[in-house]
Amino acid sequence: MAETTPTSHTFQVDLRGLVDLLSHHLYSSPKVYVRELLQNAVDAVTARRLVDPGFDAAAPCEVRIVADGKRLRITDPGVGLTLEEVHKLLATIGGSSKRDEEIEGARRDFLGQFGIGLLACFTVASVITVTSRSAKDPAAPVVRWAARDDGSYTVTEAPTAEHPEPGTTVELVARPGEDWLQPKRVVDLAREYGSLLPIGITVSDGGEPVQITDTPPPWERAHPTPTARRLALNEYCESVMGFPPLDVVDLDVPLAGIKGVAFVLPHATSPSARPAHRVHLKRMLLTDTADNLVPEWAFFVRCVVDTDSLRPTASRESLYDDEALAVARDAIGAQIREWIARLAAEDPTRLESFLAVHELGVKALARHDADLLAAMLPWLRFETTAGHTNLLDFARAYQPIYLASTVDEYRQVAQIASAQGIGVVNGGYTYDAELVQALPRLDPQTKVESLQPGVISASLDPLDARSELALQGFLNAARARLDTVDVDVVLREFNPVSVPALLLDDRDARRERQRAEAEAQADDLWGGILASIKRHAPRAQLVLNHRNPTVRRVSAIGDPELAGTAVESLYGQALLMSHRPLRSADTALLNRSFMNLLGHVTQTPSAPEGPHSPRREHDEREE
Repeated sequence: MAETTPTSHTFQVDLRGLVDLLSHHLYSSPKVYVRELLQNAVDAVTARRLVDPGFDAAAPCEVRIVADGKRLRITDPGVGLTLEEVHKLLATIGGSSKRDEEIEGARRDFLGQFGIGLLACFTVASVITVTSRSAKDPAAPVVRWAARDDGSYTVTEAPTAEHPEPGTTVELVARPGEDWLQPKRVVDLAREYGSLLPIGITVSDGGEPVQITDTPPPWERAHPTPTARRLALNEYCESVMGFPPLDVVDLDVPLAGIKGVAFVLPHATSPSARPAHRVHLKRMLLTDTADNLVPEWAFFVRCVVDTDSLRPTASRESLYDDEALAVARDAIGAQIREWIARLAAEDPTRLESFLAVHELGVKALARHDADLLAAMLPWLRFETTAGHTNLLDFARAYQPIYLASTVDEYRQVAQIASAQGIGVVNGGYTYDAELVQALPRLDPQTKVESLQPGVISASLDPLDARSELALQGFLNAARARLDTVDVDVVLREFNPVSVPALLLDDRDARRERQRAEAEAQADDLWGGILASIKRHAPRAQLVLNHRNPTVRRVSAIGDPELAGTAVESLYGQALLMSHRPLRSADTALLNRSFMNLLGHVTQTPSAPEGPHSPRREHDEREE
């Protein structure tokens, strides 16, 4: 069979399907049509400056928008289009004048790159008309391109009087039922996207025009004093970001063409909360929800920046997360870090105000920055057996420092450790354990050790041999009673006297108890698996304080059953004070001891009715 010659074809584009794709998947909202119109107008002016550098030297150029709800017309004094360019660019999906050979070298000066911006107008308009006169060919006729949302378009010549000067006018006819072309809405959208653009923009409904642009950006404006600048930036933050900032950090990253400010939030926020930074690209708002502009640890700031080199995505609603953005992110993080270090050195009062709200964020940063950690340690507070204090002061008073790995572990021993002069830090809060463990790197004289039960029990005073021997029967009965919950009982003397009992165990013992409880509740298969990983962990210890009057009275009870119930109650109290979760065996023991104590009280025989008993006296009065 002879080989046939291939025939060349071109793709056919369903414009309605493409507009639906843009409005529902590429763009987050139809409102971006205003941004695309402004972008094309600004790029047209930029291109004209390249071909005619002195065209706006006499008077600043201006982009004018007129809207009445049904129609919108935007006029720019830009480079314009010839008849050939209209056919080549406006009717070609993905075509862009920014790829013209004459201006390719300056392409980075343009806002748009993808050649699909005008299509965004079809999300709100049924008809788009472009009337243009070229500045590159003054003799060329005025061209009118009219397109409908069904994919058809016409190109005609227009009277020169309609565009006596080079430039372009775009007119939109609203879709039935759409209100996107209402004057107030157009003003709001134009101000949202284009307020910082370096070209004058006005919007009107046929009457007095409203000035949209307000340049230069707030962070570049001159002010008579630093205080005046700070007040102006605070006002800008309240109007744009919606909160009065705790402080303002200037940002300047020349490699990424970034300038702007970071506003410090006045309230605490979760590290997992999604940030919303405001990013302008060559003064045009790109997004107000950027979440990849700053490092994750800097969750306490919201930034407003302008960049001329970072890449936008095709929708122009976010930044492309590439190597350039990663470098910019690191540089912004470094400047925020320098600001914190500067506060520590120059303005302790403001630093304390900042840490009162955002200490967690500073701790997150200090984990990875030894210099910042050294600068901030005098200001960071940790929960210790000496109160909320900084680690440096605590390390001078206690050696070694013991680190409790969880909040429950710390609470279990804090009161006793404080009375015994043992320095324990609560490492159960976010980042605290890492920072405590980093302390010896800054001060080799400091020792940090993991808290073990033996540290506390070794500091407790043993009973003298005679007293311990006399109480051996009580101890044996107490141990037998608590054997069901895998807890040993010992007698010691310690302060404070008000604490009758202390429950001590380590992580291995807790894990083994959890495994044993899971084994008891599991079916045969899983019970056998759990039994195979049983470990011989040390048992938890209930340490009874012989200095406590209640413990002394309990140890002197002659009734073994009642003494055992009292020991169970002491165990329950110590268990609850340790804040650890109750196992089913613990719950059963607490219920049993409570019921036994109630039973003992209700079964106590009443006093005999003697000659002066209240009951006899009452009966005699009745008689």
